Amino acid sequence: MRSHYYCHAGRIETSGQRVAYRLYENHYESGERCLMLLHGAGVAAVDTWEGMLPFLQGWRWVLLPDLRGMGDTVELDGNERRFSVEEVAEDMLELLDALGWSRLDLGGYSFGGLVSLLMKQAQPYRFEKQYLLESALLDRASQAEVVRLRERYSEAAALLRESAAEEGIRMFLDAIAPNRIKSPRSEAITIERLGLRPQGFSYALDAVTDASQRLDRAALIDAQGDVSSFVGGRSVELMHDFQRQLAAHQSAWFYHPVSGCDHSLPYQKPRQIGRLISEELRRYLA
Repeated sequence: MRSHYYCHAGRIETSGQRVAYRLYENHYESGERCLMLLHGAGVAAVDTWEGMLPFLQGWRWVLLPDLRGMGDTVELDGNERRFSVEEVAEDMLELLDALGWSRLDLGGYSFGGLVSLLMKQAQPYRFEKQYLLESALLDRASQAEVVRLRERYSEAAALLRESAAEEGIRMFLDAIAPNRIKSPRSEAITIERLGLRPQGFSYALDAVTDASQRLDRAALIDAQGDVSSFVGGRSVELMHDFQRQLAAHQSAWFYHPVSGCDHSLPYQKPRQIGRLISEELRRYLA
């Protein structure tokens, strides 16, 4: 596979944020197609996506930004503050403006999936092919069940802010990935990854809880374009059921179960998902 990316790391200042990003260029790609990938709550972009890069084909440029409260993106004064999902989406739109990206493909994992949905809704002309990996708010058909699940996230968030980070992370994992294989090694790696910025992580969880209570999810879904949605085979059946419903009722929604993994699918199956993402681009272009 001829795929080699050269990385440039940068920062821009948005409304109160110093947004960190990595921009990868694949010199083997002759075109100028661009892809932005948004990570999940509590983690950094490079940890989420870099293992997938060698298997992504069709893009000259791949942009991996760190979202508010996570990775190397920080408030200008260095403090952690609450934020909304709309503010995170606005950060990302400002980053694209700064880079001069007017047309691109867009992907998001979990929290980042919700941010990407909002970006497409806000500027539908700007985004073409879309990818979702277990996007927040799309894990249950019942809106009431979505809200109840997010209330458990808020309980975990409170523990994260009360210096009980490991307990809060375990509560979050039990809510989002109840069927995961709990090997001591994988649990330790996940807890370490999610515990780097516990307060920022907690604010991301609260932002999703807030969004679940006030966003018009049906309108958000209807605003999307050609979506390829990936769900871990070990994730709850209610999530698979809803994704099947979306694929049946939305003309350009394509549901892909990924066997052998749970909510941590970008870490567990980066090769397989990278190849599937590339195949979906070829389908879209054809």
